[in-house]
Formats: sequence, structure tokens, C-alpha cells
Amino acid sequence: MSESKVALVTGSGKRRVGAHVAEALAARGYAVAVHYNTSEREARETAAQLESRFGVTAFPVQADLGDEAAVKRMVAATLTQFGHIDALINCAAIWNRKALEDVTAADVREHFDANLLGTFLTCQHVGLAMVKQPSGGAIVNVGDWADARPYKDYAAYFPSKAAIPGLTRVFAVELGTRNPNVRVNAVLPGPVMLPPEVGAAEREEVIAGTLVKREGSPAHVAAAVLHFLDNDFITGACLPVDGGRSVFANE
Repeated sequence: MSESKVALVTGSGKRRVGAHVAEALAARGYAVAVHYNTSEREARETAAQLESRFGVTAFPVQADLGDEAAVKRMVAATLTQFGHIDALINCAAIWNRKALEDVTAADVREHFDANLLGTFLTCQHVGLAMVKQPSGGAIVNVGDWADARPYKDYAAYFPSKAAIPGLTRVFAVELGTRNPNVRVNAVLPGPVMLPPEVGAAEREEVIAGTLVKREGSPAHVAAAVLHFLDNDFITGACLPVDGGRSVFANE
């Protein structure tokens, strides 16, 4: 059993937000389960970097998060490796750009499986493991501020993320009433890692839509995650990390 605190970070294999969150946790001394679906090489590289840079144990673990059996295997493998899970950070997500005219039912199902069902299943199975731990644990889900003011051409993506705040409140109640030391919160990022297909003009428009007039970074998301882990009197909360985009009309 690991004597260190243990974090499972979904979607942390590739160099996206999840990998930055994993680094912030490793810097705090957490042992990290680096989740991936198909990016095994990147996940092993990330785990090796965490071990060499921070002197922690890092463990790549695979799962298709839309597959309940796979999620159960992932949780069991993490518990076998470390003995406990103190933090679950749900960063795994897909976001495919497509005009509404071209969106199919399969596109919608794909986004719901990856972004909503996957988050539900990890919260359920990791959360119930945390309930059994006297120390409980903390879950932080990653949603999206723009479910309230969605962009065009992401019709399959935004509904799957819009459900994350409701899911977060549900699990805060379900798990907290079973063990008051289990807390569940969510971070709702804004422009912190814009997709590569976003051009310069569109990027400037996004930045202009913030109150702080700059693009954020994954470090801002990681800082919000650490805040939720540190403050044990917050549960069921959803925090926009968006530079003010959710409150600024920009008109």
C-alpha cells in the first residue's frame, strides 16, 4: 500500500489538461495513476516523467471510460497497485467540431459515452471505494463554462458537458451522505488550451471575450483542482475558470 496520497487522473496520458493536472499533483507528492484509452506510449512517457521529475510512483492504467467493465478493472488495478485512492480528477474528454447538418446520432452517443457516461462511471466506482475509506476522498470533474453560451459547430459536445454540473451535485449528495469525508466538485474551464484548428482570428475573438483579455493555461485548471483538494469545506460546487467569459456579454 502506498504511504503517499494517490490520485487517479483520467485523460492524463497525452499532453492535454489532464497531464498538467497530474504534474501538479505529483509536485505535491501524490502517487498518480495515469489513465489512457488508446495513447499507451504517451501515458508511459508521462508516468516516467512524473517519476523522474518528482520522485513519485506513477502507474499507467488503461480503460475505455464508456465501458463499465473497463472502468471497474481500472479502479481495481489502481487499488491493487496503491491500496487506496484519495483523489479522482476527471479530465478525459473528446470535442469534435462538426456542422449541425453533419452531426449524426453516433456522434452524439460518442460524446456522451466519453464525456458524461465515463465521468459517471468513474465517480460511481471510485466514489464507492472512497466511501469505504475512513479518510474518504475528493473528486473533481472537469466540465466546460460554455455549456451556458455554447459555440457553433459543437452540437454533439456541449450537451455532454452541460450535464457535468448536475452530475457533480448528484455525486456530492450520494457519496457525502455515505461518508462525509467524500467531496465532489467541478472545474468549468474557459479558453485554457484552444484546439489546434482554431485560427489566429478566432483565437483573438475568444481572448476579447474574456474580462482578463488573455488566454488561460492548463496551470489555471490545475490550480483550481488543488484548491478543491485543499479546502475540505467545499462540496457540490462548480467553479468557472474562464477569465470572466461566463459573465461578460462583450457587446
